[in-house]
Amino acid sequence: MRWFPGSGLLGRRRDTARERCATAPRSARRPWWVLLTTAGIGTVLALTAFGASGRLSNGGYIAEGTEATRTDALIQQRFGAGIPDLVLYARAPQPADTPEVRRAGQEFADRVAHEPGVREVVSYWAVGDRRLLSEDGRAVLVTVDLRGNEDAAARRAADLVPRLTGGQGPFTVTATGPAWVMAQVTELSREELIRAELIGVPLAVLVLLFAFGSLTAALLPAVVGALSVAGTFAVLQVLAAYMPLSAFAFNLTTALGFGLAVDYGLFVVSRYREELAAGAEPPEAVGTTMRTVGRTVLFSAGTVVVCLAALLLFPLGFLRSLALAGISVVVLAAVATRVVLPAMLLVIGGRIDRLDPFASLRRGARAGRSPSWSRVARLATGRPVLAGGCAALFLLALAVPFTHARFGVTDERVLPEKAESHATATRVGREFPLPWTRTLAVLLPDTDAVDQRQALDAYARRVSALPTAGEVGTALGTYRDGRRTTGPSMDALLYVSDGSTWLSVTADGPPSADEPLVRELRALPSPGRHHVSGRPARVLDTKDAVLGALPAAAALVVGAVLLLLFLFTGSVLIPVKAVIMGALSLSATFGAMVYVFQDGHLRALVGDFTVTGELETSMPILVFGAAFALSVDYELFLISRIQEEYRSTGDHRTAIVTGLARTGRMITVAAVIFAVALLPLISSGITLLKLVGCGLALAALVDATVVRGVLVPAFMQLTGHANWWAPRPLAALHRRVGLDRRHHHASSGAQARLPAARDRGPEPAPVPDK
Repeated sequence: MRWFPGSGLLGRRRDTARERCATAPRSARRPWWVLLTTAGIGTVLALTAFGASGRLSNGGYIAEGTEATRTDALIQQRFGAGIPDLVLYARAPQPADTPEVRRAGQEFADRVAHEPGVREVVSYWAVGDRRLLSEDGRAVLVTVDLRGNEDAAARRAADLVPRLTGGQGPFTVTATGPAWVMAQVTELSREELIRAELIGVPLAVLVLLFAFGSLTAALLPAVVGALSVAGTFAVLQVLAAYMPLSAFAFNLTTALGFGLAVDYGLFVVSRYREELAAGAEPPEAVGTTMRTVGRTVLFSAGTVVVCLAALLLFPLGFLRSLALAGISVVVLAAVATRVVLPAMLLVIGGRIDRLDPFASLRRGARAGRSPSWSRVARLATGRPVLAGGCAALFLLALAVPFTHARFGVTDERVLPEKAESHATATRVGREFPLPWTRTLAVLLPDTDAVDQRQALDAYARRVSALPTAGEVGTALGTYRDGRRTTGPSMDALLYVSDGSTWLSVTADGPPSADEPLVRELRALPSPGRHHVSGRPARVLDTKDAVLGALPAAAALVVGAVLLLLFLFTGSVLIPVKAVIMGALSLSATFGAMVYVFQDGHLRALVGDFTVTGELETSMPILVFGAAFALSVDYELFLISRIQEEYRSTGDHRTAIVTGLARTGRMITVAAVIFAVALLPLISSGITLLKLVGCGLALAALVDATVVRGVLVPAFMQLTGHANWWAPRPLAALHRRVGLDRRHHHASSGAQARLPAARDRGPEPAPVPDK
């Protein structure tokens, strides 16, 4: 029998090849035009992004619109009081009360008050408050309030502090305070960004080179990552002109964006090489690659965008700015992968494997099947209960420390101990009786300190009688233990305004009792309305606001992931399994974060930092959004290949083993590259960046090995063909939506076998790995 062109088996093969080429992205049809256009756009983006970090700020860790923040604003407006933006520590060789030191101190305070952007200055020499004088009498505090919001204050502090510190007459002056802390964090984060560009990116390229061998193949994902990061930098510069963006946005963009973009490029290039090894021509290989892996990239990017968009629901400017940065880089990474990468592959063609210095170390790796991961898959599917149980117990053991997690808000301790703001704050806490970070303010907006003197006196006595309340300052004097200890002093006018007054309450219990004291003060009856502010109140309100937004954010993420994975697979069980295993993996990551950063273990491994006994409130939320998205990302690439093999063979266990053997190595390499891109964050001197880097790196490595390598194959082996089941109405909906139509067309020969595989009775005997 002869086969004629255009008919029979040979004709069908040629038709299929033409169809595959026709389904390649349009960018692959004019590759040189795409690459020249990309080069021009990339140059413009690089020029636009240059210097963008100078327009970013640092802040947004306190929830907006809470009782504490509104009360702080009212106290500042009516009384000119509140938490100072700057605290200047001035030490002289002689006692501060000697005439020459007093005169020099008053002149210094006056000079500070006349600096541009300064709203008010309070010093020991002006008000005589002994709390502003050190115990040895040789150091004083000068508190400075700056104009504008916290971002403007931080920028003003960056310009002001260098001129006011160092040798100032008889004084040696150093600075601390929220504005200077933010300014120093911003400056240090810029240095960390430069280090990330000089160290993290080259290391990631080296990992790619070892994984691919070919310098050409290694550079392709790196180009996608560079384009994505450069484009996001330009987007951030535009956004910074209209809204405050965290300086950490650049650091997160470089790590998360480069890591994810390289992941996408890694899977695309790997599949392309696999198709070439199977005998396909470059156009056909590109078409098959973009129809399979390219489709997965789109769903993955959509999932990551949804997970990061959930951060916008939290009332923290820090999280919102990082969410916008992350969304931008993920969208650009997907666009670059779908548009630019196919064009580069067509131009390179079959030369993708040239310049391979590690060819002898990778025998058979280019075929796409990893012998090591094949053995792991056979073990996990051969003894699924034992393998899955051990993996689950390991993750649960890592999660145990999360049961005693405590949360707070960032302060100067996120900086290295040698940083000026951190060192000065430590010295102030040691030498002065003024715990300004633990002082609460109680505003009585309808109480007149003169007309309602008796009511105010009775209320101040009740406040000072609270078990964890220390000294209470009022317009009538100071109170302690339910009685008045001193009468009005020269600073009594600080508490008086037209028709309103306020009280300062110093917490006297352990730090853990500060937030319960806030609740007690808010519940205590007062003469008229009252509101409580101060740093402990702001921390409490921030945690309550985050907890209040958490259910909606979690519902959005889980609901979107379930929907997207159902549209991707047509299965009901696989989306549920992905959510459960993602939650288990995240719990292990959170437990490790508590063990290291809250409890202070393993500092020799991750680098030294200040142990505060708590985690910054926004950090687990940020890690949750990014790590859960990464977990689903790896799930999509693994499940897509298993499903493709299942459609081709109809054999459940063989599909799992083959799918993991073909993707396990790439998922592991992707996780390693992601962790390498995070190394500059892990080694950062800023505790927040170190925490995020360690958390995301651990999440990626654990998910790529324990979860995807052992837990998922074991679970899928136990659930059998039910993995691909869906009720008739949902199955019909999935077919009507049509999101999987082109993918089904790719395996037209296996399509007829799929119903038979689903209806098959007992699980077929294991197929030995060839």
